[in-house]
Amino acid sequence: MFNDFYGLTGRPFQLTPDPAFYFESLTHRKALSYLSYGLAQGEGFVVITGEVGAGKSTLVAHLMATIDPARLTAAQIVTSKLDGEELVHVVAQAFGLIVDGHDKASALGAIEAFLHDEARAGRRCLLVVDESQNLQFEALEELRMLSNFQLGAHPLLQTLLLGQPEFRDTIQGHPQLEQLRQRVIAAHHLEAMELGEVQPYIEHRLKCVGWTGNPQFDQRVFTELYEASGGVPRRINQICNRLMMLGAVEQRTRIDGAMLSQVLDELEIDGTLQLKRPAPQAAPQPAAVEAPVTAPTAAKAAPFAAPVAPSEVAGVALAQLQAMLAERDAQIAELQQAVIELANEQEAAAPQQGVSADVVAALENRFEALEAKMIEQERTIRHTLTMLIEWIEAEDADRAAA
Repeated sequence: MFNDFYGLTGRPFQLTPDPAFYFESLTHRKALSYLSYGLAQGEGFVVITGEVGAGKSTLVAHLMATIDPARLTAAQIVTSKLDGEELVHVVAQAFGLIVDGHDKASALGAIEAFLHDEARAGRRCLLVVDESQNLQFEALEELRMLSNFQLGAHPLLQTLLLGQPEFRDTIQGHPQLEQLRQRVIAAHHLEAMELGEVQPYIEHRLKCVGWTGNPQFDQRVFTELYEASGGVPRRINQICNRLMMLGAVEQRTRIDGAMLSQVLDELEIDGTLQLKRPAPQAAPQPAAVEAPVTAPTAAKAAPFAAPVAPSEVAGVALAQLQAMLAERDAQIAELQQAVIELANEQEAAAPQQGVSADVVAALENRFEALEAKMIEQERTIRHTLTMLIEWIEAEDADRAAA
């Protein structure tokens, strides 16, 4: 392997998702803000979509690594084409439940009992569903039904759906998924990385395994690698693996454009990677009279909605921020009320032996829960503020360019 030749401590471009290699590109930063906001709500569905290899699983692995398991119990499933009943049993297994019998009712009962036990222990539950585009309609409906489990007024299960771009189309367009759509509280589509992020991404992964400058990369390699990969992280990893291997075989300390061209040719011949090579331009054709574009034709030509202007997105983020600030104020008021209640209890019990241990313990638990929720809320507010500032800066840059 090339690791020994270049003095690296590990494989910098492995294809398996690893939170230790997480690189926060612009699109990943926005996705993390949406995820943090969604998880702070503690209910409904959060949807993250993206091309194959865009980094969805790595993003979630990074998020899971930052979550306190004492406060959140998470389970993850990777779906194939499951129907509703099969999905319920897979969810039960993901949470480590042993179901007596193989019927759906037993599995649902076991899941609900588990969720109630976790809630009473002060833990929220999160279900991460990867490759959601494979789910049948019946399975999606079962997920929606699982989101109905409550303890009093508090939801017991939140679901994070990861999928390829066609899953976004399914969620948006399926006529029978209106109830599920209404429960999506946050969604983001992971785009490819930008040209200026390719070099920092490659160097970041190399530094994670002890890279000190050997090998060096010609500057043109980053541009050509971006054009060939389309900015998709997994494609970049595949190409860089081959580049480093070629460099070790030929004992090169510098990666240049000729080596990249050789690797791209080999990958094209192998068929192991679909490259984004620029298509050759066709010879100009005589002008022809164009037929008028009808509404159905136009819809096929533009299957996705027009991009949202930064000002519109910033407006949505500002509204979310205001809602979170209002919720935080309510939590502060609740905390103050708890303090007043404790003071009243002490005053009323002064002639006797003081406040009972049970009352003190209950109020202390209440304080701890409120403080933890406020800390999580503050983190979410900071993420949203960061996202809002970026969108405002993007709008300012657009004005300056105009």
